[in-house]
Amino acid sequence: MTATVRLPDGTRHTMGEPAPASPQGPAGSRVVYAAAHVVADPSADTGPGRPAALDWDATMEFRRHLWSHGLGVAEAMDTAQRGMGLDWPTARELIRRSASEAGRGLLACGAGTDQLTTPASLAEITGAYEEQLAHVEDVGAVPILMCSRALAATASGPQDYRDVYGRLLTQVRTPVILHWLGPMFDPALTGYWGSTDLRAAADVLLDLIAAHPDAVDGVKISLLDAAAEVAFRRRLPDGVKCYTGDDFHYPELIAGDDRGYSHALLGVFDPLAAKASQAVHRLDAGDVAGFHDVLDPTVPLARRLFEAPTFHYKTGVVFLAWLSGRQRHFRMVGGSESARSVPHLVSVFTLADRVGLFPDPESAAARMRAWLTVMGVDQ
Repeated sequence: MTATVRLPDGTRHTMGEPAPASPQGPAGSRVVYAAAHVVADPSADTGPGRPAALDWDATMEFRRHLWSHGLGVAEAMDTAQRGMGLDWPTARELIRRSASEAGRGLLACGAGTDQLTTPASLAEITGAYEEQLAHVEDVGAVPILMCSRALAATASGPQDYRDVYGRLLTQVRTPVILHWLGPMFDPALTGYWGSTDLRAAADVLLDLIAAHPDAVDGVKISLLDAAAEVAFRRRLPDGVKCYTGDDFHYPELIAGDDRGYSHALLGVFDPLAAKASQAVHRLDAGDVAGFHDVLDPTVPLARRLFEAPTFHYKTGVVFLAWLSGRQRHFRMVGGSESARSVPHLVSVFTLADRVGLFPDPESAAARMRAWLTVMGVDQ
């Protein structure tokens, strides 16, 4: 008998087909990273503003899941609640543990300034970046120079960004990924690169790359603006990758056009790992239509997950990991499981099932029924 779930509006949702098996091995035509979430320790006595406590075994097992689908892991990023519950000491240990298993696949790790807890000078911000950058380099991962709230608060204009990033790029041991995270993901980053005008901000970033071409592998751009990303992508020098972080328009940006394409570093590929792998392998085979057939139907789910306030998207990502059997509970660092409403998470569940996201639909339905009962929706 097919499993059903009684929804808050009184209707019943009938579960669909299970998720299909995914191709194994990394893609060839694109570099694809999934920004991975962390699994909280549900028994720890923690809460908002207190040090994070992780279930390390479950957190590492989820990274093995991503690698098993041929995806790279982008570690200690905003999907992992970096700066939103995940403190630097825990992030440092997370990076170390992931690097210990990096032989399984690609690993890129965020280096930022979130150990700073009070207003800081440009020298202190640079020093904080250097500390984290050294840790990422020491464990052998690709560094991602994350946007800094401290720098956004302190910088008086574009030159301060040039000075801080210029110093960092002169000392990196291997090429890094730069990060442009828009204010929809973090309002504290409004005006990053010294301007709220996207063209002017892009000019500053492109000047930095031009001054240090051998130090930059690529740029992750997360603006949820496909036209702005394409315009920026076309201005990048040869050999510098554009990694899309656009969780609204990723199929068209990864597929690209006759003037180029984006690689991927996406939070939405955390729940979509199998779909992403299947789609990009079709792209490897030259099957662009097949790529879109797999990935385009996932866009409504992604847009629901990342709807405003976008920075709460992590709640839906972790909810799907729990429903999919990737972790044994729906608890998050800092209590962020309460950041989205019941109607929001119900729609995330139904949209995910419609695209065949759950490996075991009956188990997903049982978990959904249990959660709805706790939320006051009788089953």
